[in-house]
Amino acid sequence: MASVSLFKPRYFTADYWKKWFRVASSHDNIATLNPRQIYILPTRWGILYAVMLILLLVGSINYAISLGYYVTFLLASLGNMAMLHTWRNLVHLQITTLPASTVFAGEVLQMQLQIADTKNRARYAIAAQFEDNTVVREDIAAYGSQTFLVPLQTQQRGWQTLPRIKLYTEFPLMLFHAWAYVQNPQQVLVYPKPSAGSTSPPLSNIGQTGGKNHVARGDEDFDGHKTYQIGDAPSRVDWKASSKGVGMLSKQYSGDGSAILLLDWAQTSDLAFEARISQLTRWVIDAHAAQQHFGLRLPRLTLPPNNTETHYHEALKALALLD
Repeated sequence: MASVSLFKPRYFTADYWKKWFRVASSHDNIATLNPRQIYILPTRWGILYAVMLILLLVGSINYAISLGYYVTFLLASLGNMAMLHTWRNLVHLQITTLPASTVFAGEVLQMQLQIADTKNRARYAIAAQFEDNTVVREDIAAYGSQTFLVPLQTQQRGWQTLPRIKLYTEFPLMLFHAWAYVQNPQQVLVYPKPSAGSTSPPLSNIGQTGGKNHVARGDEDFDGHKTYQIGDAPSRVDWKASSKGVGMLSKQYSGDGSAILLLDWAQTSDLAFEARISQLTRWVIDAHAAQQHFGLRLPRLTLPPNNTETHYHEALKALALLD
């Protein structure tokens, strides 16, 4: 281990130097790239271009070729102008970070950036990415703006502090790589990854609540129609009503009480901690998809039964933050 640290100190790694780069700070989710935040280096083609210029210059000096001097300095001027335009293509861009939607762990988060020109210059081939994720490239019109959907692969559940965003360009000749980093002040809630299995919760946790205030979907009394959804039993499709040109309709039935599903942490005692959370997440998703009233009982939190969209997200949030 000592030999590794001797021959490869930590200041030889890219991660060590990244923290020293100037980062464009966001105020009210808006950041502007100023000249001191733009970095530029030659690409592999730029290095090859420079080597070619050196060889041309050496050959011109060695053989006293006047035309060689002319070509060498003309190409050097072209490279110098390319460096300026690469830098100008990125500087003074305004980046607005839009709110990101929640996703499940393991899914790809789509971060929305609104990038606008502020100097009446069209910008070409502007690239945006989170480190080690897919690159998105767009052009921006003069005094115009463009929405970038920048993907980020999520790994863990809970509140995630998003990494800084890298913007870069190699326009116009790909001889230089200019880049800048933008601070991302947002935190995104990542829901737990649901288990792959579709097992149902134990039947002992299905109860009946009487009264007219709780209407259940059973098989006793006809209770109207609903729009057909994939997964509805063919026996429940009202073919006669559907033939009238109003679309596919399914029959709904109501019973004497309402079936309430209680999803309890104790039901998953035979699983590991994260597996228990994944299993409960799967049950929450399935219960919500079936429009079923369900409650959630966790070690330090109990959510009463409901079937609203708000209740669904509250249950997933509770599971995401469980520790």
